[in-house]
Amino acid sequence: MKKLDWYIFKKFIVTFLYSLLILTIITIVVDLSEKADDFAKSGLNAGQIITQYYFGFIPHMVALIFPLFVFISVIFFTSKLAGKSEIIAILASGTSFRRFLVPYWIGAGVLSISLWLADRYVLPRANQIFSVFQVTYVDGPNYGTTPSTTIFFRVDSFNYAQVSNFDTGTKLGYNFIIQEIRDNQLLSNLRADKLQWDTAKNKWRLENAIRRDIKGLKEVVVQKDTLFMPYSFRSQDIKKDIYSKDKLTTPELDKFIALQEVRGTEGINDLLVERYRRTATPFSVILLTFMGVSIASRKVRGGMGFHLALGFILALIFIFTDRFSTMFSTKGDFPPLIATWLPNIIFTFVAIYLYRKAPK
Repeated sequence: MKKLDWYIFKKFIVTFLYSLLILTIITIVVDLSEKADDFAKSGLNAGQIITQYYFGFIPHMVALIFPLFVFISVIFFTSKLAGKSEIIAILASGTSFRRFLVPYWIGAGVLSISLWLADRYVLPRANQIFSVFQVTYVDGPNYGTTPSTTIFFRVDSFNYAQVSNFDTGTKLGYNFIIQEIRDNQLLSNLRADKLQWDTAKNKWRLENAIRRDIKGLKEVVVQKDTLFMPYSFRSQDIKKDIYSKDKLTTPELDKFIALQEVRGTEGINDLLVERYRRTATPFSVILLTFMGVSIASRKVRGGMGFHLALGFILALIFIFTDRFSTMFSTKGDFPPLIATWLPNIIFTFVAIYLYRKAPK
């Protein structure tokens, strides 16, 4: 890159980091005031609150507002360049508008890749810290979980199970039943008074288990006081919480989705939306950068205020479209892939229109 490219690139990155830092500080102050009672009730000292909550909360919030603040930052510093007639001078020197966009593309690419990697590997670990504190000290252990005392779930294509009063903390449940059904015929039935995860053997421990294997007109009954079974399901598969998908890295999420599809689990659109979102959101950083520079590169009478107002309106429409399509996917039958990419698809045409109207 040449000196002019470095000048614009530095303006881009510094403005974004500065605005993100300011908003993060404001968010922490507001959150601290709202959760002061929760922090006091938790009995944690300042250091523990920082490591057990804010180490998770800050990355969570930064990822949430990341694309929006890339957009606002681009509009802010580009509008200042236009207001000082620097863009006019650049274009008048013979530099094409397409060439002028090069440092913006590079900056957007760096930020987009950073967010893509963070969404895949860093943010899930932060969400794990954040969710543990939320469940333990704010929401309560039963928040977002199945309210019924008896839970029914599908283990795989042929096995169906149920368990009562399952606790995700102790990984202990009662009155466990699992049945194998093939071609509408019951082949086996296993019942146990207790079901608990054994961390030493990495297996489920069943107490007072009775297994019945049905072979035609014959039935074989086996009873054991303790039985260890290597079932493929985990405690979060039995009793899900609202944070489960956010705590998995992308490779882990892919495996989890594949497992749920094999089991024939209903309502996995939440997982698919989260998976596709981790690619669609980084792409939106590039798209919003392109839109931002196209909006703010023209010198107008309203100056920065007009550019920012237009930027906020487009950002609100973008967020509304994203939430609208996501809701229809998670609550209905709208395809998750289309739902996550629909805002990008729509605003690609908006970006092309703004680019054609930008000064050349």
